[in-house]
Amino acid sequence: MSAVPLSLVAVHLRPEDNVAVAARNLAAGTEVRENGLVLQLTSRIGLGHKLALREIKKGEAITKYGQIIGFAGQDIPAGGHVHVHNVRADAFERDYAFCRDCPPPPPKPAEQRTFMGYDRGDGRFGTRNYIAIISTVNCSASTSKYIAEKFKATDLLKRYPNVDGVVPIVHKQGCAMQYDGPDHRQLDRTLAGFAKHPNVAAYILVGLGCETGQAIHLVEGEGLIQLDSSSRGSRNRAAPIVLSIQECGGIGKTVDAGVKAIGELLPRINDVRRTKLTADKIVLGTNCGGSDGNSGVTANPALGVASDLLVAQGGTSIIGETPEIYGAEHLLTRRAVSREVGEKLVERIKWWEWYTGIFGAEINNNPSPGNKDGGLTTIYEKSLGAIAKGGSTALVDVVQYAEPVRAKGFVVMDTPGYDPVSMTGIVAGGANVLVFTTGRGSVFGCKPAPSIKVATNTPMYQHMIDDMDINAGAILEGTPVEEVGRQIFEEILAVASGKKTKSEINGVGEEEFAPWSIGPTL
Repeated sequence: MSAVPLSLVAVHLRPEDNVAVAARNLAAGTEVRENGLVLQLTSRIGLGHKLALREIKKGEAITKYGQIIGFAGQDIPAGGHVHVHNVRADAFERDYAFCRDCPPPPPKPAEQRTFMGYDRGDGRFGTRNYIAIISTVNCSASTSKYIAEKFKATDLLKRYPNVDGVVPIVHKQGCAMQYDGPDHRQLDRTLAGFAKHPNVAAYILVGLGCETGQAIHLVEGEGLIQLDSSSRGSRNRAAPIVLSIQECGGIGKTVDAGVKAIGELLPRINDVRRTKLTADKIVLGTNCGGSDGNSGVTANPALGVASDLLVAQGGTSIIGETPEIYGAEHLLTRRAVSREVGEKLVERIKWWEWYTGIFGAEINNNPSPGNKDGGLTTIYEKSLGAIAKGGSTALVDVVQYAEPVRAKGFVVMDTPGYDPVSMTGIVAGGANVLVFTTGRGSVFGCKPAPSIKVATNTPMYQHMIDDMDINAGAILEGTPVEEVGRQIFEEILAVASGKKTKSEINGVGEEEFAPWSIGPTL
């Protein structure tokens, strides 16, 4: 059998790269042709895995995206499989070159795009219209769920078609932490972010009564108010509804009080109608999970295109997962609008090195076993692919976990790499639409924000079509990245206007709320 052109079976991302990424499963002995040379694969190369385009000597840098992703742990022959068995993630110096490559603002688009969303009248703009039952502590989590379940059993919601549902926000924290310490303040910030979320029309706080995370601390510290919204645009400030199990007299009485409170809120919430809003009101939260070797080749770059299109419209795009920026942060500091913004990112990287170190862990212990099965070899490779979600516009701000995102443009939020925890912080920061890329098949959803799932490869998309919204695997079959990026952007506008994502159709999103705990459980 004659040699096939490399471009038909693999992706060579940059001319200077010494590896290419398999676009399909390739058998041992397959001959590929590149630049007049014929390479014979020395072993099977799986979809998303890397093959050496020339001999790579022990200690030599492995390059992908035009960047270092690791170093050869042994001599690797041309046509060899390049992966964990022969690559080391050695440390190397990175030139942060603050602001050196900061791009100019994108040109104004020819057309100002719009979507049908909710104007809350106070600077918040929603894509959904939920009531949230927010548990202040794990001790009230079941009660919060019971309130939502008992209300759903009444079928009352059918009378209020403009209300998307009642969602319980429950978690495992709220006590056994330092009072007013870092964990307490971060949990309050996260809970307040969901209470104030533009997709939440009203909320009820439910506590036990004796927890460290008292509702009064949350209400006063975060300035929580309940907004009485109506179609006439009036906005009346009121104290939020707070239920304490101990004060109410137990679970049953608390559930009854909660269901009654929801019934009283429904008519006013149902009066709110979708209205035409400009696309600059969209705050996009992005994440990649269950990644594979093609995440940084297809879905993430395509999402980066969509991010750029949104930023050009005046909107905001957020990436998180700081441990999965590690090793690629120098590419973001060069895009920073100021040295101050770039140094905020470096400070977070240094903090993570310290934080992981005190537990005897390493920040570069990523990728996960599933990532490795999908072809990702080192944290450097994973990070370079992950930051592609952020597109090419200037980095305008770096914010703390669950901190309200107020800047327009491309923003980094400091979050862990664990998907539910990362997305919880990003949603708390105000993201009203989410795009989640996956190569292995993550099924993540996060009410109250709709989650669009983008597959990196066609086999997985077809295998899990009931959970995936967009197939970026088409890029491996010849569709331009830009075209898939525009498809993602159009899907963002459609979902913001009310189109249901696969995760919403499947009812996913009530169990994924997972605030980040950074300190000890006392």
